[in-house]
Amino acid sequence: MERMRTRKEHPTGSTPTPTPISAPSSPPPRWAVRAAQLITLLALPTGLWRLAMVCGFPSGYTEAGFVPFDTPGSKLWMLMLSVACELLALLSLGLVRPWGERVPRWIPVIGGRPVRPLAAVVPAAAVVPAAAGALALTAIWAAMPLWWTYPHTDMTPTGRLLVGVIYQPLVLWGPLLGAVTVSYYQRTKGSRTAHTNTPCPANAATASEPMATVVAPGHSA
Repeated sequence: MERMRTRKEHPTGSTPTPTPISAPSSPPPRWAVRAAQLITLLALPTGLWRLAMVCGFPSGYTEAGFVPFDTPGSKLWMLMLSVACELLALLSLGLVRPWGERVPRWIPVIGGRPVRPLAAVVPAAAVVPAAAGALALTAIWAAMPLWWTYPHTDMTPTGRLLVGVIYQPLVLWGPLLGAVTVSYYQRTKGSRTAHTNTPCPANAATASEPMATVVAPGHSA
């Protein structure tokens, strides 16, 4: 007598699909939080200084030296530059805040979804955006301590001193951002490992289902 045992067929789409689980990252250290908060303040003095020029104040320039800045195009540029610098500084908070690991819910379509640390830190170009920004900022402001060694004939002595003082904090922007980026990368290692080790849904489903067993005539299982 022929006997045959086959596996139980599952209706299409009924096989449960495992959900990738990301290990929660550790909370940021206090120094990283303070550093990210400090970054948001570094660009504030220079931004307010440029906004004063937008409003028509010479802000340390001589009457002749202020002429190139007293045009609609220059004022628009200074306004946009001030806003852009402060927004970039605020982005550093994402490295120590929950919205740096999970998209805020108020954002359409992708709100509430977790940010894959590997995708956020290592993009297709294999360049760490935050680290690249830290290097660029460090290079841009590296010569700022030498401000007083250069002549500034378009500025008053007081204005030359003022501008030199309010621009000095920007020297710290790059190194602080680099340190916070390293801290973020180390904290999210567990999330990257958990995502990488998560089995493929198709493979997991196949492995969980019993194989069909066929018993030839005249043989018993």
